[in-house]
Amino acid sequence: MLYWIAQYLGFPHLLNLVRYQSFRTGAAVATALFIGLLIGPKFIGWLRVRQGKGQPIRTDGPQSHLAKRGTPTMGGLMILTSLSLSILIWMDLSNPFVWACLFVTLGFGAIGFLDDYDKVRKASTAGVSGKVRLLLEFAVAGIASAIIIHENGTHLYLPFAQGLSIDLGWFYIVFAAFTIVAFGNAVNLTDGLDGLATMPVIIAAVTFMIIAYLAGNVKFADYLGIPHVPRAGDLAIFCGAMIGAGLAFLWFNAPPAAVFMGDTGSLALGGALGAIAVVAHHEIVLGIVGGLFVVEALSVIIQVFFYKRTGKRVFRMAPIHHHFEQLGWSEPTVVIRFWIIALVLALAGLSTLKLR
Repeated sequence: MLYWIAQYLGFPHLLNLVRYQSFRTGAAVATALFIGLLIGPKFIGWLRVRQGKGQPIRTDGPQSHLAKRGTPTMGGLMILTSLSLSILIWMDLSNPFVWACLFVTLGFGAIGFLDDYDKVRKASTAGVSGKVRLLLEFAVAGIASAIIIHENGTHLYLPFAQGLSIDLGWFYIVFAAFTIVAFGNAVNLTDGLDGLATMPVIIAAVTFMIIAYLAGNVKFADYLGIPHVPRAGDLAIFCGAMIGAGLAFLWFNAPPAAVFMGDTGSLALGGALGAIAVVAHHEIVLGIVGGLFVVEALSVIIQVFFYKRTGKRVFRMAPIHHHFEQLGWSEPTVVIRFWIIALVLALAGLSTLKLR
């Protein structure tokens, strides 16, 4: 909105700064961080009053988690509020990529909210049916993918090979929607310990802030041999808003957490990262950068598959962060070591920009 105003006025004086994506990215980080910290205490208090007993805790999970009973959930509403306001203030709202990614973020957030609300209302860990959730997620992701394809084409670009791509045609909508849905749910499965999902999401957002900016700049894209996506650079601002909102939430989510983000936040943030990766034509790189989330999701799939087939468990408990808790690792140890892994994987993902 501010970009439109500055553009209408001809970017006079200090408003000339708004012309630059780098300035608006930094401003988006600061704005989302400020809003999140400002609304956090009252918002958490309101959630605590409204929810009473808070998020239900798995009785079959680690016994140390029972102490978290009563902690309010749906903290993702804080993230979505600060993220959305920052985006509306600083982004070029004429960019269709902005609306596609925001549609996924808010759409997945709404689906997660319904699930969280159902859990709190029933005082049960079982929320909305998995089939219903997936159907709604694919509907949202499919619409967003169609918007992106209309602007961006249907080529899947392969990392480590300059200019090598596969034209998937209309099947790309299915692939793009799957990428968005899969990553949204992978982040959701990772959100099981205080701060565990938040910092890796921030790290991934920083990484894709760089990727989106480079892909949107024709000179940088040509130099690096990555696909140039006109107007994708604006999504660096989107990532900046995610970073600021995530940092503000982490302030309250740091152990011991005063609030959980719930599916409202984890689905929304994962879906947003998936959508940004699709826009930037770095879907496969997302699997590297977000490798921690991929492993968490695979651990659940493997556990369920082998248990149904053999009646035996591969891990002591899934997702895999609970497996390490059962091995005797303390919660802070698991969280910090997983953060380190997320950082290493992000650096590995960035290295693909030159290994072509």
